[in-house]
Amino acid sequence: MREAMPKWADLVLIPLVSLVLAFALSALVILAIGEDPVAAVRMMVSGALGSTYGWGYTLYYATNFIFTGLAVAVAFQARLFNIGGEGQAMLGGLGVALICLSLPWPHWALALPAAALGAALFGAAWAAIPAWLQATRGSHVVITTIMFNFIAAAVLNYLLVNVMRPIGAMDPATAKFPPGTHLPSLHDLLAPFGFAFSRAAPANITFLIAIAACVLVWLILWRTRLGYEIRAYGHSEPAAIYAGIKPVRIVMAAMLISGALAGLMAVNNVMGEAERLVLNAVEGAGFIGIAVALMGRSHPFGVFLAALLFGFLYQGGAELALWTDIPREMIVVIQALVILFTGALDNMVRMPLERLFLALRRGRA
Repeated sequence: MREAMPKWADLVLIPLVSLVLAFALSALVILAIGEDPVAAVRMMVSGALGSTYGWGYTLYYATNFIFTGLAVAVAFQARLFNIGGEGQAMLGGLGVALICLSLPWPHWALALPAAALGAALFGAAWAAIPAWLQATRGSHVVITTIMFNFIAAAVLNYLLVNVMRPIGAMDPATAKFPPGTHLPSLHDLLAPFGFAFSRAAPANITFLIAIAACVLVWLILWRTRLGYEIRAYGHSEPAAIYAGIKPVRIVMAAMLISGALAGLMAVNNVMGEAERLVLNAVEGAGFIGIAVALMGRSHPFGVFLAALLFGFLYQGGAELALWTDIPREMIVVIQALVILFTGALDNMVRMPLERLFLALRRGRA
């Protein structure tokens, strides 16, 4: 049976229409509070994309959202709703801090793979417990991953206040990482090629790692046997079991990959930007990853584009709050509308488009 509309329409057109509707409603809200929506859009575009400084922050936020979006997307493929990206990224930061503070690293090229491995292992370990409870005990992964977010926050708070805080320091944070762990920024990477990029922007080499993660996730999900089994299990658990696919193995594998990806976010914000582990370093990126995965249709390329959009919203929203009377919470409203249209109201956009494509197909016939 032929699909009601082509694949490109499902992957591109529906999210695009949903995005337009979300921005249209946002414009009405801005009008309602007495501001000019056109001027607001110009300010956001200028602040997020009008300079290398703005691009640096946009790409920095987008890097965080790529990792957490991929984490949610991998779990989605197995029909698992991993809401624990926030806690897994927190524990990933702990892994990065332990690696960076354990040795006097001579160069970032040696520290980076070790820290990335530590972040991935800690994130995967934090996802493994809810995964095991879901696979063997039937405890719903949504509930357990939410609970583990709070547990991770409590564990990190205890460690930073009582164990890892330097003597005499007041902030609940670790000591600064040694200079050998400091990652090159995009300014450092592009300067040899003659590109002048802002030194003050926090975007760093982790952005390239995030792009590599998108490619790797695509290869795993669409070019390996494990990926086929994950997607088959997500489409139909009874059919997958009939085909010999073991549910416990698939749930554990999908959640371990998901947790590792969420943990890898810490390389960007802990090692690349703060250069130490602080409380609240994740700043909600684990939850934004859910919206990124929804809008990106759980596909790595879609996640990449959606992460760029949310990076733009974050940086543009900061500039909007700084230079206008529009409150910073307005960006939360826009994000909520994007999530609403791409998630809960997906059928409101999908059904009219399906009817349109069916009518076009009958007309051609």
